Amino acid sequence: MDRRLTPANARVAAAHLRGQVEAPRFVEGEALRVVVPVADLFSAPGGRRDRQLLMGQAVTVYEDLDGWAFVQTIKDGYVGYVATNALGDALDPTHWVAVPATHSYSEADIKSPETDSLSFGSQVSIVAELRHFFETSQGDFIPKKHLRPLEKRFSDPVTVAQLHFGVPYLWGGNSIWGIDCSGLVQAAMLAVGKPCPGDSDQQEAALGDALMPDAALMRGDLVFWKGHVGMMVDADTMIHANAHHMAVAYEPIRSATLRVEAQGDGPVTARRRLERVASN
Repeated sequence: MDRRLTPANARVAAAHLRGQVEAPRFVEGEALRVVVPVADLFSAPGGRRDRQLLMGQAVTVYEDLDGWAFVQTIKDGYVGYVATNALGDALDPTHWVAVPATHSYSEADIKSPETDSLSFGSQVSIVAELRHFFETSQGDFIPKKHLRPLEKRFSDPVTVAQLHFGVPYLWGGNSIWGIDCSGLVQAAMLAVGKPCPGDSDQQEAALGDALMPDAALMRGDLVFWKGHVGMMVDADTMIHANAHHMAVAYEPIRSATLRVEAQGDGPVTARRRLERVASN
């Protein structure tokens, strides 16, 4: 079973896995949310970062031990460890950050001290509407122009990917302060209301329909290599978060294919077409 998707460790497992895995204890888990701007999701306590979670995103906690919560994320089912102090009880979100980034403020005044910086995709619960600000359940204030109701989504995933142009590359990153190739694709897909796995191999297996090798590419198509994915902006150019540029960058698909193969990372493994969506 894939460790990334199986909520079981040496001490505890999710109750729904009873009969499928061996564990000393099976539990239903506790529903909590991320209460910090960005929380790393680790493969083991203090281990390597696998992914990141943003403010307001929901998890199921199966164990809390020595300052580490063993969790499964709701957005994509990814399993790992998050610092316990990054999680808490929170009201269900009502709005999400739909610009590259925003600040929350201590008062409904742009000159007041900022309390946090929030990435694209962060979720907040709004309790009051003022002239230029929304007030959150935590007593902070966010510019109204930076938020959308949860149900109001983008229509074009490529537009979302392009909002991230220039964002620094970060292995396992999922925020505007650092993102990797699969994180960029996931941000784009979730923003249009489509489910999306966290890692590129999972995305290759789950997203879209396979294209023949000689099929012409179009806006929104995904191109996969072993351990990498890019999204086509048009027939010739893709946008991707990559370690070559150390950023989200545009690159001609022909040049990228030659470069990736020349550096020893192999040929294109798949090209997949997403369900057609209208451009913003």
